[in-house]
Amino acid sequence: MKEHVYTLASKDFQGRETGKEGNFKAADYIAGQLTAYGIPPISGDSDHFQEVSFTTFKWENIQLSVSGEAVEHLKEYIAIPQHFPVQTGPIGISSMVFLGYGIDDEAYSDYEGVDVRGKHLLVYAGEPRDLNDNFRLTGSDSISEWSYDPYYKIEAAKKAGAASLWIIENDFRQMVMYARRELLTGATLMETPEQLDTYLPLVSISPALGQKLAGKKVNKIIRLRDKITKTGKPQHTTIPVDLQLNAVHQIKSTPSVNVLGYIEGSDPDLKDEVVIVSAHFDHLGMRGNDIYFGADDNASGTSAVLEIAQAFAQAKANGQGPKRSVLCMLMTGEEKGLLGSQYYVEHPIFSLEQTVADVNIDMIGRVDEQHADSNYTYVIGADRLSTELHDINEAVNSKYTKLFLDYTFNMDSDPNRFYYRSDHYNFAKNNIPVIFYFSGVHADYHRPSDTPDKIMYEKAETIARLAFHTTWELANRDERIKVNVTGRN
Repeated sequence: MKEHVYTLASKDFQGRETGKEGNFKAADYIAGQLTAYGIPPISGDSDHFQEVSFTTFKWENIQLSVSGEAVEHLKEYIAIPQHFPVQTGPIGISSMVFLGYGIDDEAYSDYEGVDVRGKHLLVYAGEPRDLNDNFRLTGSDSISEWSYDPYYKIEAAKKAGAASLWIIENDFRQMVMYARRELLTGATLMETPEQLDTYLPLVSISPALGQKLAGKKVNKIIRLRDKITKTGKPQHTTIPVDLQLNAVHQIKSTPSVNVLGYIEGSDPDLKDEVVIVSAHFDHLGMRGNDIYFGADDNASGTSAVLEIAQAFAQAKANGQGPKRSVLCMLMTGEEKGLLGSQYYVEHPIFSLEQTVADVNIDMIGRVDEQHADSNYTYVIGADRLSTELHDINEAVNSKYTKLFLDYTFNMDSDPNRFYYRSDHYNFAKNNIPVIFYFSGVHADYHRPSDTPDKIMYEKAETIARLAFHTTWELANRDERIKVNVTGRN
C-alpha cells in the first residue's frame, strides 16, 4: 500500500484533479497495476476504463448592483454557476417577497396562502425555532433537511413558480471559504447546459446585504421573523428593491475515466451477481503553485482497493476464486460531487439489479481527534439497507481484524452527514446495500499538507483486510444478502 500511496500522492500526479493531466496519469497507473495482477479488461473492452464526460461551468461575468451601486461578489453575495440557468442574462428586479424561511413542509409551510408565481423570494437560511428553542420541524434541538441542504428550498421555490431565490446566510463568511475554491476551478457536473436552463437562480447573501435589500422594511422583517417564532405561523411581506443582476457562463466539456478491475466469479449460478469494492482516486489538484496531494483523501482508499483486487486475482489464479464476481472500481469525480459513481449507476456495466453490495473505502490512513488509539474504523451505512451486511462485517472483524468499529457517523442525526458524502451513496440511492470504511477528518483534510509521510500504513492495511474479508464473505455466501431495512436511506 505504501508504494501506491507515495506514487499517487507524488508531485507527478499534480493532485489528480478530475479532467486534468494528473488524473489521467493516476488512471493509467491504476490500470497498469490491474494488468500486472493479471486482471484483464472487461470482456469486449480494450482497456480498464469507463469513459465519462462531465461539463464544467464557470463565470465569464457575474455582476450585481443595488440601487445602482455595485455589490462585490464573495464579499456580500455568492452566486454559483450550477445554480443558474445558462440563459440567465441581465435581470432587473423591482420587488421581492420576504417569505420567512422558504420552507414548504407538512409541519410548517411559508408558502401557505401565498402566490409567488414569477416573484423573487427573499428568505432566511435555516428553519424556525419555537419558544422552547426547539426547531419546529423536528420538535427537538436537531435540525431538519431544510437547514443542511439548500436543494429543498430551491425545489420548493421552483415548484411554487418563483423567479429566483435569495437566501440570507448567517454563516456567510464560512460559505465564502467553501465557495471560493469551486468558483476558481468551476463547477463540474453531470448536467448539460440545456439541463441547467431548467434551474432556478439562487443567490446567497450576507446579513448586511439582506438589510440593504430590506431598506425601510428591515425592522418589519425582523418583527415577522420573531412572530414566526412566537406563533409558528408563516409571515410574508413585499419589499420594493432596485436590483440588477447579470450572469454569463463559461462552459467546457471535462472528460475523465473510472477504472474497472473485474474478477469473474467461479460459480456458474452466481457469477452474474457482482460485489463492488470502490474508492475514488481523484483529489483537488493544484491551487496556484500548491499541490493538494490527497494522500489520505483518497490515495489510501485507492491503494486498499488495489490490494484487494490483487488478493482476489491471486485467489482465482490459485483455483480458489470467489463464487460471485467482484468489480474493483476506482472512481473519478468524487470531489466534484460523487460524479464518477453517479455516472456508473446511470450507465452501469453490470445490472444494478444483480449488484449485491458496494464496499466503499475513503480516507483510512489517519487518526482523528476523537481517538487516541489507531486501532479503529468508522463504519457507515452497513445497517441502513441490510442488517445482514452489518452482521457480516461484525463477524469477520471479530474473527480476523479486531478493530474497534465506531458507528458514531452512522447515526441518522450525524451533523456531518458522512453517509451522503462518498461514492457508496449513489449505490444506496438505488437500493443496493453499502458499507463505508472511514477514519475521520484531520487538520490536513483538503490541504496541501495531506502527504504520504503522515499515513499510518499498518492501520490502513488492517482496514483494507477488513474490507477484503467482508467482500469475500459477500461474494461466497450461499444466499445473497437481502435488503430488509426501509426508511433509513
